[in-house]
Amino acid sequence: MKEYVILSLETHLFFGRIMKEHSLFLLAGFPAKETEFIQRADRFREEFEDGLRKTVKLADGVVSESALSSGEIVTEFTRKAECQTRNLTGILIDETITEAEERLHAGDCVTVNREIVCQVRMLNQQMQKSLNGLISFKEEILREMTGCKLYTANYPLLIAHILREAKLYRQIIFELEKRGRVSAPDIKNLEIFWNQIMMEHAQFIRGLLDPTECELLETADGFAQDYCRLLEEAREQDRKAMHALTARTLQTTKQYQQFKTAGTTGITGCEIRSIILPLLADHVLREANHYLRILEHAQKGRGWYGTV
Repeated sequence: MKEYVILSLETHLFFGRIMKEHSLFLLAGFPAKETEFIQRADRFREEFEDGLRKTVKLADGVVSESALSSGEIVTEFTRKAECQTRNLTGILIDETITEAEERLHAGDCVTVNREIVCQVRMLNQQMQKSLNGLISFKEEILREMTGCKLYTANYPLLIAHILREAKLYRQIIFELEKRGRVSAPDIKNLEIFWNQIMMEHAQFIRGLLDPTECELLETADGFAQDYCRLLEEAREQDRKAMHALTARTLQTTKQYQQFKTAGTTGITGCEIRSIILPLLADHVLREANHYLRILEHAQKGRGWYGTV
């Protein structure tokens, strides 16, 4: 059950934080009159924060070095971005979770016993229950928005975007609970999924920058076009001939990660004019770091997460 425990915990460290922040972004985007939506979003924020708190306690000395060093769990900006976002929005954020994540150690020789397997199974069930609720909530928000019955500062595409990420997270947990492992999807499907995510990040960044940020707007638009082309090529590519395309995707994603790093530096340093929350900038950077790890392991012929 070693693979089951490690993959479960690494999945929650990455995706659990992503879902916690999705809930926060939804919460921050509702107008004051939408008290029910505000309360529900805040409840999901608390649920995923609780799950992440439990994950961190179980993960120390268990998860892989590649996960901890990837920058997908926390970055050098995360604590500052959380503090700034809390001050800007008034939304509560438990920053002690981030501090605990920064202190996590990798497991060199992990021994898995019945107790930790039981604890991880309970955590998976808890996260799956919260995910089911959050997915339904996001679907409801999208229906109300597209039906002109709800206003939010978030784009309809952003809601569809975070809905797809939540469904991927749920699918991973489902496979872990059903098989005790994640059946590695082929790199073509992985690249199709994450190239679309990266493309949409660029589109969101472009739409949230101040109109005076001409150079950044042009760069974001360029990355949106790059990932649109990579997405189309991946869809048309034969699965057996993906290696060259994966190498190009890896190179583009490294450049994109540098752009996001510079953007997060600028936003947390109050040097870029935008309506991007500092935590959103850090959030999309972590997702690029996660995708880089997937691509790098694919290039080396290793598993999806390369943990075991």
